[in-house]
Amino acid sequence: MKLYRTPAALLAAALAFPGEAAAPPFDTPAPVAFMKDLSSGAILYAKDADRRMPPASMAKMMTVYVAFDLIKKGELKLDQMVTVHPETWRRWHGPAAGSTMFLSPGEQVSVSNLLHGIVTLSGNDACVVLAEAISGTEPAFAQLMNQQAKKIGLANSRFGNSNGWPDGGQTFVTARDLGTLAEATVRDHPKLYKTYYSQREFTWGKTLGAGADITQANRDPLLGRVDGADGLKTGHTEEAGYGFTGSAEQGGRRLVMVLAGLTSANQRIEQSVSFMNWGFRAWKAQPIVARGKRVQTAEVQLGDARTVGLVAPHDLAVTVPSGLGSEMKVRVVYSGPIKAPIAAGQHIADLVVATPDMPVQRLPLVAESAVGEAGLFARIGSGFRWLFGLA
Repeated sequence: MKLYRTPAALLAAALAFPGEAAAPPFDTPAPVAFMKDLSSGAILYAKDADRRMPPASMAKMMTVYVAFDLIKKGELKLDQMVTVHPETWRRWHGPAAGSTMFLSPGEQVSVSNLLHGIVTLSGNDACVVLAEAISGTEPAFAQLMNQQAKKIGLANSRFGNSNGWPDGGQTFVTARDLGTLAEATVRDHPKLYKTYYSQREFTWGKTLGAGADITQANRDPLLGRVDGADGLKTGHTEEAGYGFTGSAEQGGRRLVMVLAGLTSANQRIEQSVSFMNWGFRAWKAQPIVARGKRVQTAEVQLGDARTVGLVAPHDLAVTVPSGLGSEMKVRVVYSGPIKAPIAAGQHIADLVVATPDMPVQRLPLVAESAVGEAGLFARIGSGFRWLFGLA
């Protein structure tokens, strides 16, 4: 990895903010908390964010992500019908089985309705029925969960079941990993995310005796309380306490938050709303590079051009405290020289921005134009130039 400093003249006008900005304070009784601004990559808050902890029903986000991925690949259909096995129903019905979708033994239910039952109703039964439909058994599905978790970058989490039910410590996560999972869900499956995670209530099942429809409300504490809130998942067990992983988008900024270890559902509502409002009000997006602006050029190896421009794929902004300026140090980072062929718009570098009292923020830079492979004689000549340090 080579580091290339951006010429000062290129970004001087965009980065001339006087003074220093300290991170805005926030206090929460939650023993674990995490917040990330997905628009800039900035970590706005981290309190014991790498502590291993039981996820309770927040583990269901991983089950849903696996299902979304299979749907995207065409390997699972939303209208596919699934049978509720009697033995699964016996294990996951009644007060001792926790949250339920109120499925019935032998019932046929679509994948789409199972997803509503998992996301909106937090149904433990729905999770296991879907897991068995995908992988045959829940343990086999848990292996698939762990494969996907590794693929999307969950560095310190493990899943032993599909619904987060206490399993003697086999299932654990961190707040940072839950934030990563939420980010991957929004990024990789935006349409499915919008369809399933923001529903306020869902009706499934019948009451005993009268046979009335059972309608349950989404437990998401941000829906209807914070502008732009649109998911994700609550969790609660005796060992985990009350937790929530949530997201909202306002003015082009999307935040992901995690709270865990709270003592009541009401405290979860209060703290979640307060935390998300702090994220939007105490911080702002500071534009630094307009879409299409060339920031620097990068050297190209074995290409039909010696260099390629590095440009912003969209308007780039960093997150800074509201009402204050911030001194910024900026550099371009990429593995260089970059080997051809290169497609126009290909992500080949990052703009790394450092501001006081905050972790660095990494923003993508892409190739301004396509660069093809050089012809045979050009490659031979290029090889000699590199060999003798003449390039």
